Amino acid sequence: MSYSFHNIFEKGEKYYIGYCLEVPGANGQGKTIEECRENLQDAIELILQTREEDARRGIPKDAIEEVVNF
Repeated sequence: MSYSFHNIFEKGEKYYIGYCLEVPGANGQGKTIEECRENLQDAIELILQTREEDARRGIPKDAIEEVVNF
């Protein structure tokens, strides 16, 4: 699957702070923007994985699953 995310990076006194507009709670920080970007990507992946696992717990066994790519 392919998604596009809008990440915002701000320079603090010592660190860059990053957050994702589409994934509330996904934040990252780092001494460099590259380190911040990597940490933010890890946070996004972890949150999306956790949300999918939580959502799958409520799906009935006879439900039909379909993948939509955009």
